[in-house]
Order: sequence, then C-alpha cells, then structure tokens
Amino acid sequence: MTEDNKTATEEIVNSIKGFDKDLKCRDFQFEVGKTYEQPGDIVACQNGFHAIEGHPLEVFGYYAPGISRYAEVKQSGQLARHDADSKVASAKITIGVELHLHDLIQRAVKWVFDHAKLGNTEHATGYQSAASSTGDQSAASSTGYQSAASSTGDWSAASSTGDRSAASSTGYQSAASSTGDWSAASSTGYQSAASSTGDRSAASSTGDQSAASSTGYQSAAMSAGRYGKAMGADGCAIFLVYRDDKWNIIHAWAGIVGRDGIKPNVWYTLGVDGKPEEVK
Repeated sequence: MTEDNKTATEEIVNSIKGFDKDLKCRDFQFEVGKTYEQPGDIVACQNGFHAIEGHPLEVFGYYAPGISRYAEVKQSGQLARHDADSKVASAKITIGVELHLHDLIQRAVKWVFDHAKLGNTEHATGYQSAASSTGDQSAASSTGYQSAASSTGDWSAASSTGDRSAASSTGYQSAASSTGDWSAASSTGYQSAASSTGDRSAASSTGDQSAASSTGYQSAAMSAGRYGKAMGADGCAIFLVYRDDKWNIIHAWAGIVGRDGIKPNVWYTLGVDGKPEEVK
C-alpha cells in the first residue's frame, strides 16, 4: 500500500467523473452507457478508472468547469481510495448520464445538506423567503417565489428556484444555481460555477478558472475572472474580460449569442488579443 492507496475492497460506488471536452480522460475515450474494465492491480493515481465519490465539486479540482464534461458513473470490481480526497480508483466503471453545471450544483447542495452539521445549512421555502449559510462545506437553498440563497463557505453551494430569486456563492470551489425567471446566480470562488436557466436571468462568475452559463431566453452570462468562460443560449448576451497575471483588466468584450460567429451553447473565453475564442 502506498501513501495514495488504501486497502483495496470489493464494493460498488456511485461517483462523479470528469472528462475533457471530448469525453476523454488521460487520452482514454469514454462513451455514455458503456462499461469498461482495467486489468492489473488497482492503485489510486496509478492504475484504474478514477472518479469522485464525495463532495460533487471536488471534481473541479481535476476538471475545471467551462472546459470539461462530467458524468454520473458506477465503479465496481477492485477499488482503491486516495488518501488526500474522495477520489476512487476502480477496475470497472460504467458511464451513466452526463451531468451539466446545474446538475452538479444541485447535487452539491444535496450533498452538503446531507453531511452538514447543525448550523452549517439553511433552507427556506416560503414566499419571499431567504436562506443564508456561511460555514465551510455549507449550503443555502431557497425555493420560494422572490426568494434568495447565499452561501459563503468553502466547498459551499447556493440554489434558488423561485421566480425573481437570487443565488450567491463566494466560497472556494463553490457554486450558485438559479432556475427561476428573472433570477440571478453569482459565484466568486476559485474554479467555481454559476448557472442560470430561467428566462431573462443572469449568471455571473468572477473567480479564477470559473464559468458562467445562462441558457434561459433573453438571459446573460458574465465571466470576469482570469481564464474564465461564459456560455449562452441563442439570443443571450455574454460578457468576457481578459486579465494579466496581476489581475489588471486588459480587454473587455460583450456580444450576443447567434451574432458575429458566436455559437449557442459553446464555451468562450477572451484571448490575449481581446477577441472571444472557443474553449478547446
């Protein structure tokens, strides 16, 4: 047994796996619905298929939002766990449904609620209600009409589903999701994600290597951090900035998806020349 490998066990684990944009991991091509097997002894970080079984947003540490894809997977056969986080290596893996940003955010909220200690989570469901959570690995969920959710702890998540509601998350690798019409999602943590799916809504992400996605009708997505990405549906507005290593804003750009070559549901970042570039 190595420092990165605990005793191998025989069990089945439901996990989340990250991939590049082509659904590859370490140059191995995967396909949704397929099962794969790896021969030899399974050792975490050395041999086997790897995925995250713990906090869903841990996957951002290996595959950053905006340039990656994710899927629900089932791991089985010989397993080995990583000592530093919840990464699991397995001899066998089945690729399930693909997960999008809002799916990961919803799962993160549920995970934190399921694991939070008293005082780490708040939930409001009433009309014009609000929920606020500031502890590490905390969550705030608000489902009422004209409600708000705020989460500021590390690995935290905020979800708001009411119309004209707002979700804000400022913790490291945190996430904010807003699904109501005229609502807003804001995320400022490093490698965090903001997703807005309601009509005339907005998603804002300002952390390094973060992503903002807005898919509702007449909505907007803004990515203002270094190496950030933004994506929108046809007719949505996206805003991008390019910063130097000292965080100085060198270029800023705004456009409408479907115009001037900007494609719908494609991630864009701002290049050193101040022009939007598709994320490869």
